Amino acid sequence: MAGGGGRPLRALNVAEKPSVAKAVSGILSRNPSSGGLRVREGRSRYNKIFEFNYAIQNQQFHMAFTSVTGHLMEVEFEDRYRKWHSCDPVDLYHAPSRNMCLMCDKSDIEKTLEEEARKSQWLILWLDCDREGENIAFEVVEVCTRANRNLNIWRARFSALIDREIHYAAQHLIRPNQLFADAVDVRQEIDLRIGASFTRFQTMLLRDAFVLDFITDGKNVILSYGPCQFPTLGFVVERFWEIQSHEPEEFWTINCTHNSEEGTATFNWMRGHLFDYTCATILYEMCVQEPIATVTNVRQQEKPKYPPHPLSTIELEKRASRYFRMSSEQTMKVAEDLYQAGFISYPRTETDCFSERTDLHTIVQDQQAHPIWGSYAQRLLDPEAGLWRNPSGGGHDDKAHPPIHPTKFSSGESGWSQDHHKNYLDVYRFETWGGSVIPTYTYGQQFTPTTLTLDSGVTRPPPLLSEADLLSCMDKAGIGTDATMHDHIKKLLDRYYATKDSSMRFSPTKLGEALVMGYDDMGYELWKPYLRAAMESDMKAVSMGTKRKAEVLEACLQQMKACFVDARLNKGKLFGAMAVFFERSNRSNGNEPYAIGDVVRRCGLCQESDMVLRRKPDGNFMVGCLGYPQCRNVVWLPGSVCEAAVTSNICSTCSPGPVYMIQFKFRRLEIPPNYNVDHLGCIGGCDNILRQLVEICGTGSRNNSSMPGRGQGHTPSSSAQSNSRSQGAWQTAHSSSSYTSHSSRGRSAQTQDAAAEDGESSIPCASCGAPCNLRTANTPANRGRKFYSCQAQGCNFFIWEDNANSGGTVPRGSTSRSASNSSRRGGCGRSNQSRGRANDVAFVSATGEPISGRCFVCGDPSHFANACPNRGR
Repeated sequence: MAGGGGRPLRALNVAEKPSVAKAVSGILSRNPSSGGLRVREGRSRYNKIFEFNYAIQNQQFHMAFTSVTGHLMEVEFEDRYRKWHSCDPVDLYHAPSRNMCLMCDKSDIEKTLEEEARKSQWLILWLDCDREGENIAFEVVEVCTRANRNLNIWRARFSALIDREIHYAAQHLIRPNQLFADAVDVRQEIDLRIGASFTRFQTMLLRDAFVLDFITDGKNVILSYGPCQFPTLGFVVERFWEIQSHEPEEFWTINCTHNSEEGTATFNWMRGHLFDYTCATILYEMCVQEPIATVTNVRQQEKPKYPPHPLSTIELEKRASRYFRMSSEQTMKVAEDLYQAGFISYPRTETDCFSERTDLHTIVQDQQAHPIWGSYAQRLLDPEAGLWRNPSGGGHDDKAHPPIHPTKFSSGESGWSQDHHKNYLDVYRFETWGGSVIPTYTYGQQFTPTTLTLDSGVTRPPPLLSEADLLSCMDKAGIGTDATMHDHIKKLLDRYYATKDSSMRFSPTKLGEALVMGYDDMGYELWKPYLRAAMESDMKAVSMGTKRKAEVLEACLQQMKACFVDARLNKGKLFGAMAVFFERSNRSNGNEPYAIGDVVRRCGLCQESDMVLRRKPDGNFMVGCLGYPQCRNVVWLPGSVCEAAVTSNICSTCSPGPVYMIQFKFRRLEIPPNYNVDHLGCIGGCDNILRQLVEICGTGSRNNSSMPGRGQGHTPSSSAQSNSRSQGAWQTAHSSSSYTSHSSRGRSAQTQDAAAEDGESSIPCASCGAPCNLRTANTPANRGRKFYSCQAQGCNFFIWEDNANSGGTVPRGSTSRSASNSSRRGGCGRSNQSRGRANDVAFVSATGEPISGRCFVCGDPSHFANACPNRGR
């Protein structure tokens, strides 16, 4: 069918790599009606546009062929969760994410796709034919359909960049598979949330706490956690522990040989060996005393040697490692180059059996010209020789690609490295027979052994895992896919979790062993393959349509969130494991003034970030907002605290919740004798004991504590200064509650206050229960602000009206002189600025003693009656 006006339709073709776009365009344009291959520039200088004419099912098309470079989009958190200290890591399991966010370096490619899509009627996707390629295909679809919703979208499936494969794919287009793309979406989101939460947890807990001597810049080190990376590390550490725990044990075995004219036969003891020397000696002496051997059974059996199964990705990596000592990463790089050059089929496949429709004769025909095995290829194709036999299958078929096989002949290409010249059949070599000739024996035959010995040996530990062994373990446990296993191994080396020696064998580093040991001590098998294997199985179920995407995502994240919460509660085990291998560090991070702890509550000031328990560099504790420095909300804890840990207990009084309670341990010599050293407290405003200790001990470093040492004098001014800080610090965290108490008032002032006019609003005193009358402040800092003051003699209770209305209270007994002075100083809020006359003027008697009191006209403690603005009204 022709387009409008008899013109051909326009089709936009998109490949996953520029080299694939060039190769496919070159193949499809090699026909007389193509009009030649034309090349023009796109928005991206790396992704050119190839144009030619081509017929699909007798329909003429003008083909525009361009490419992407891998994924266009990525899953990421919203901006408020992207900074490490913006939230509690556990929030990342349910934090909002942007599932399709364009990568910052792909904007030029996006513009090219949009421009070409507007001019096209068809979109043909030539992405790699695996789940990852299908996911990228739907990213391309999203970009193109934003520009043109009427596109007819098709998918080309191919396994090799050769003429017959490409033309077949172009003539047999299918629809893209949404299920494959969904499976990748699930994996990406799971890996993002799990990896980010555990990586932040490990890094913030351990990086600055220990001297990591294997790196030069400790501040930039990331102690990453990957759902596939850690089980892979677990295989390496587990084998290393097996070797370390092995204790050599001596054993004994009886060996026997017999020489005849036909050769030498070696007979093995059916029992194998004994660890008991006495028993082995007795049995050996019995044989020596009766040396005549009798043949009791003769069995002839043919033992065939089968060729290996067709080559999958894992088998390719294992054989390259075993025969050529190539890393899996290098093997896949070389295989990708060979594939893009058209010499082998797609190198990422789990299939190890050829389908019936595969034309194996054509594959062998391409090899007839080879100087080494070309003659053998000719004999295979000769019907009279009768050598042809279809290869046996291994039983694995990913339904996407055939096994890796050569697609065209090559005698060697110029400019290739030595790795490229290692031919495909060198990797797919047959093993040796390794047999020996055995003399003929008959039933009942007797002979005297030529040698009969009692030999000893020692048990040996297993060797370190080679790369081939590690790949086998990952494949067996279902960790990763054929396309990602080599990446997981590379990350272990890049992140200092493991090393690889010249024999291609892996050993864990101190860091890798410490991390695995820490999680193992917790009792969780986060380093074992079971959790990830179950996830991979669920993702495969999504790709097959037997499970829904949302169902798998929710189940996996709930399971891993529970593991994360438990791991954080047991973080001491991880800390202890690191201490076995590394020295403690006194280094503090300049960008992070305090060590991050566990979440206590949501910040009531900014309403966005969490309040977490922190430990300052001087060893003292505080509860601060993660939104620092934008939000500076903080609760300073008593300076007598030596240990503090957030528990899972939730305060039943404080709201909005949840407010997690903190287990405190105080220094005995710094608190009064009637207080317990251990205390389960709450910083939400309901804990009177914690308030009292703040007033008594102050906050900050111990040197600033208001508690005098034994035999030291106690001055009112020093007490006032210390407790002014503590009162203000408490107010900062609880902006809805201001707890300030007045000093003792003079008798005349009390008498005057008692004569307050009737009908004035009042509340009960939180200290003594007497009524508190409402007054109005007239200081420069608080002019017009109303407050309640207790009228009872000897009670110094004081609270601002707006704080009282919001539910604030003052602990009973908060009537110390220091609290009075703190109140006079106007409190110590976020800015802690001195305000009011009380901060500027000291009232003294004739003897020089300080005088405390308040205005008897308005009740304001910042001035006396002779300076009251309300006097005479």
